[in-house]
Amino acid sequence: MSFLLELFGTEKPIIGLVHIQPLPGDPFYRGEGMDAVIQRAKADLQALQDGGVDGVLFTNEFSMPYEKHVSPVTLAAMGMVIGALKSSIRVPFGAEAIFDGDATISLCAATEAAFTRCLFTGVWAGDFGMVDRDIAVTLRLKNAYRLDDLKLFYFVTSEGDACVGDRKTADIAESLLFNCRPDALVVGGVAAGSGPAGKLLEQVSGVAKETPVVCGTGCKRENIEYVLSRCSGALAGNLYYTRNLWHLWRYKYGWSVDPVDG
Repeated sequence: MSFLLELFGTEKPIIGLVHIQPLPGDPFYRGEGMDAVIQRAKADLQALQDGGVDGVLFTNEFSMPYEKHVSPVTLAAMGMVIGALKSSIRVPFGAEAIFDGDATISLCAATEAAFTRCLFTGVWAGDFGMVDRDIAVTLRLKNAYRLDDLKLFYFVTSEGDACVGDRKTADIAESLLFNCRPDALVVGGVAAGSGPAGKLLEQVSGVAKETPVVCGTGCKRENIEYVLSRCSGALAGNLYYTRNLWHLWRYKYGWSVDPVDG
């Protein structure tokens, strides 16, 4: 039994992603105002929860291009969104300031998130240049904030980026388990909507052993049985697919009551 059962009520959780719209300071923010951002996030949160997800993760998905060190205004805006919606959250929630592990830890401390996911480790090269993470600083920050119960989901892949040194993903996972003791590992594809390539889920799961492995991108109605048979849950950002994941998951495990159709 892993921490997933205690936190989410199941050993194979479906975690819905609340993708927050562009925020003040983001290049594609057009001055819509924070009320509009909050209302859009609220609608997504409601749809995900009504669809039966086991948890939700708030991310600044549309703060593109992503910052290596997330701006204070972005963190403040994310905190405002989550704070405004907190009374509406009915499932365990997490928060992530994309690409910045230290900012993510600070955001979790301020919002009292139960878990988070981020690219916490490694050196990666891609569209945003060199992304160099310092996990030693990140974990010391977590300890300084006394976030003893905060569960960390570590990416072992980076969307569209290459690991400097050309290390194999399974090797990255193995060294992470020894050096950082992650609560869970996340395996994704080359971009949002694209699933892990080839036998990547099997390879990482084989190395992880008792540590949960979660599929981070590309989980769809067509492949969810494959995904859940090889790892311990999935993160899903598309509302249409999230509903279908739940329907298919219930069908697979023989559950008779559907949260959407009653």
